[in-house]
Amino acid sequence: MSDTDSSPADRDKIAFARWDRRMRESLRPLLTKKIISEHKRDPVGIHSDALDRVLNYFRRPNLLPHYVIVCTRPFKQWRVARMTGVPGQAPVFVDERAYNSEAKAAHAVFLLRVEQTMRD
Repeated sequence: MSDTDSSPADRDKIAFARWDRRMRESLRPLLTKKIISEHKRDPVGIHSDALDRVLNYFRRPNLLPHYVIVCTRPFKQWRVARMTGVPGQAPVFVDERAYNSEAKAAHAVFLLRVEQTMRD
């Protein structure tokens, strides 16, 4: 089967998969203890170029699974959940851990993304 036989959607998926693989390969060397510590200190502040690059990749809307931070007790407790992808279905908590700040929950999501990037 030649390239002209495949649909544009198939070619788009192939091109995106190649781009994504190259991006992950280029980001892996940036995922150091220093970058992880920087994010833990300030998940939403002004960051170094390396951390900005990593966060830009992690914030892509098509990165799966989609993680969200859920406030389970107003101003007191947050948990990390994964979107199911089914309209109208509530997110599913990834584990039993609860965080006493939104920043700590955001760092937990960051660590999940780091693990995913290093594994895939």
